[in-house]
Amino acid sequence: MKIERKIVEIDESLCDGCGNCVPSCAEGAIEVRDGKARLVAEKFCDGLGACLGDCPTGALRIIEREAEDFDEEAVEHYLNEKESRKPQEPPTVVSKCPSAGLMSFPSADECSPANEPRTSVSSESQLTHWPVQIRLVPPTAPFLKGADLLVAADCTAIAYPRFHQDLLKGKVVLMGCPKFDDVEEYVERFADIFKNADIRSVTVVDMEVPCCSALPMIVRKGAAAAGKQIPLGEIVIGRQGGVVHKEDCAA
Repeated sequence: MKIERKIVEIDESLCDGCGNCVPSCAEGAIEVRDGKARLVAEKFCDGLGACLGDCPTGALRIIEREAEDFDEEAVEHYLNEKESRKPQEPPTVVSKCPSAGLMSFPSADECSPANEPRTSVSSESQLTHWPVQIRLVPPTAPFLKGADLLVAADCTAIAYPRFHQDLLKGKVVLMGCPKFDDVEEYVERFADIFKNADIRSVTVVDMEVPCCSALPMIVRKGAAAAGKQIPLGEIVIGRQGGVVHKEDCAA
């Protein structure tokens, strides 16, 4: 039944698809589809506007119009169904797919003897584990224990030429894209990591594009959900490869 009530309105001309609003809506009423935030169903939106404060472009607002009445039971059913569709936790042993098998190995610095001359600094890998994608790394991965995390947007490793030497050295890296991946899944994954792994610090590396701005927010929400206060820093990489902003780790 339709009634006159408050409901969220999304201005697609202003929306950049960053996904900041998605985890802010406890009812799951908003999803990013085709690069834009969209209302899943009128009956899922309670009209309280919890999503508004996380929108960097002002694309969201609360209006009053005729809409389906808010249905709490339908919301619960929808969220339960959505939860059941989520992929299971990646295995902690080597599976048929090499990308899902956990591996730890020394970095190039640890492999090279002290008296052996190095070739090119830019060719030395500082990666110490596999996999690196946020969605593939289980919260119980041994290389996460007591780690300093580098949470990097996928594009940063291409844009920044000294990614390994300046950013990755001494850190455990997790990579992903806040625009194309599931933001809620990311928040839950980081919450589980922070609960299990006793992470010492997190440095977020993102690009100077609006959709990337969601990455620090995702990490903060994960820490809050885990009840942890973890020092967090941010490095923003420009489109041409330079560092345009740097914020050191702070609790």
